[in-house]
Amino acid sequence: MEVRQMVKPPPRLTVSQWADSYRKLSPESSAEPGAWKTSRAEYQRGIMDALGSPDVTTVVFMKSAQVGATELLNNVVGYYIAQDPAPILLLQPTLEMAQAWSKDRLAPMLRDSPALHGAVKDPKAKNSGNTMLHKSFAGGHITMAGANSPAGLASRPIRVLLGDEVDRYPVSAGSEGDPVNLARKRTTTFWNRKILLTSTPTVKGASRIEMEFEESDKRYYFVPCPHCDEYQRLKWENVQWPKNEPMKAQYCCDKCGCLFSDVARIAAIRKGHWKATGPFNGRAGFHINELYSPWSSMADMAVNFLEAKKSPETLKTFINTSLGETWEEPGESVDTTGLLGRREQYDDVPEGAIVLTAGVDVQANYFAIEVVAWGQDEQSWNVDYFNVPGDTSKAEAWQDLDDALLRKYTHAGGTEMHIAATGIDSGFRTQLVYDFVKSKTGRRLYALKGVSGAGRPVVQLSRGKAGNKQRRAVDLYTIGVDDAKGIVFARLKVSDPGPGYCHFPTSRDEEYFDQLTGEKIVTRFVKGFPKREWVKTRARNEALDCRVMSYATLKILNPVWSAIAGRMSPKKEVVEEEPQVRPSTRKVQRPKRKRGNFVTSW
Repeated sequence: MEVRQMVKPPPRLTVSQWADSYRKLSPESSAEPGAWKTSRAEYQRGIMDALGSPDVTTVVFMKSAQVGATELLNNVVGYYIAQDPAPILLLQPTLEMAQAWSKDRLAPMLRDSPALHGAVKDPKAKNSGNTMLHKSFAGGHITMAGANSPAGLASRPIRVLLGDEVDRYPVSAGSEGDPVNLARKRTTTFWNRKILLTSTPTVKGASRIEMEFEESDKRYYFVPCPHCDEYQRLKWENVQWPKNEPMKAQYCCDKCGCLFSDVARIAAIRKGHWKATGPFNGRAGFHINELYSPWSSMADMAVNFLEAKKSPETLKTFINTSLGETWEEPGESVDTTGLLGRREQYDDVPEGAIVLTAGVDVQANYFAIEVVAWGQDEQSWNVDYFNVPGDTSKAEAWQDLDDALLRKYTHAGGTEMHIAATGIDSGFRTQLVYDFVKSKTGRRLYALKGVSGAGRPVVQLSRGKAGNKQRRAVDLYTIGVDDAKGIVFARLKVSDPGPGYCHFPTSRDEEYFDQLTGEKIVTRFVKGFPKREWVKTRARNEALDCRVMSYATLKILNPVWSAIAGRMSPKKEVVEEEPQVRPSTRKVQRPKRKRGNFVTSW
């Protein structure tokens, strides 16, 4: 009998049954440590168990945040280590994220789930063969790789492919092609292969997870109304609250119109089921939003929505991460005529503006400069736009630029202001930009470098120092120009003054607006995958580049709006020591403005 028990195969369990029986949540990775319970978020059961269905090859999970996707993924890994050993590849957007998942997710799960104790050898043990990104266990192994690393996608065959946050993958892994397709090819030798792809979606037409979901049977989770028992999908448009009282948000039934609370919503989710809306072809697709999450409330979502709708970029984030839906761009370009028609009359810095930033575009024979005033919720006013002429390879031109950046502006309340921070494009005359920024330490002058590619941060401090010589080393900030330009264009389309709205004075001419709108976004196919990129529609577009740099500079500055606004009381001046500036030997051509004492708005 004892021998029979020793050779007895493990019981046949689904992924959810294994998780309910053996999975323990770790305190450092979960707000609810302890035994896993699928019933806590019942919709997870169908997603996990689809991987055990013999007729399902691929599971697609298009989702919002806060729905437990990471722990669901961990359950799948634990199941294949303990219950159905197989070679596994877990693919993260970057190598650094793969390392973080190994340390912060896998290691705690192996430590805290008794069923996994000893399954994976300690990497410190002699001859363990295990590293941070590769773990062996009886009957299989798991490799963790970054989608940006071709080497991680081109080695041994795998039976189980787990792709996390696939919309954040690069278009191509090096020069090898789409990382998802590269990883898929490694599963072709297994008749019982399983592929799980999860992600919050991004932009419509360029979202990997949306494309995968559209090719699946498109399953949605239906829950019963507590009043009429009619099964329905939970949709954001059915969430209602009294005017100016989002904390009283409730859900309105599609069928009977009755309202129900979060308590009733969570109870209904436990009684729900998945329903396919398309034909099945071996791909099971699941879509869910934050309304299904037991860890979110409708009140919190309503508050977040009211805050997000203030600007297009925050609304996009809400649609992607809370509703789990793709963002559809309202248009590919901006109407120049409309911008010309909404010019206003204002002098220097108008009421509501709090801080000034500048963006400088370096050309061969001049500097293009825009000074932008920013207010609460990043409402903006074009304060100045002019060129500083001169051969930018010569020291005299840089001195003229320095003089221009020291000019003062008068606030409508009487306070005089100076430019708080300036971003300078280092893509041309690179070393001269570094030298200039280095020589003005303490003046908040930043060297900027644009990098293309969707999903990059608007601004990020580059690793290391820029410059050929250590004595001239400076901090270099990279700008995610795709997202930054998208934000600028979205704000140009805001039609009513308020959050994100862009004001322009009557002195701006048509050429300025032609430059500001001198690019458009197009979709091109790179190795068979759609890639959205910005292309010029005219030769000159310095105004757009200056606006992008001025906005990126604001993000570097990261001002505390309320603190600065408190110092902007009318007619009150805060005097700061006059900086020592070498007199210019050349005259800078720019509009004449009133002069006054050197005063900071900070």
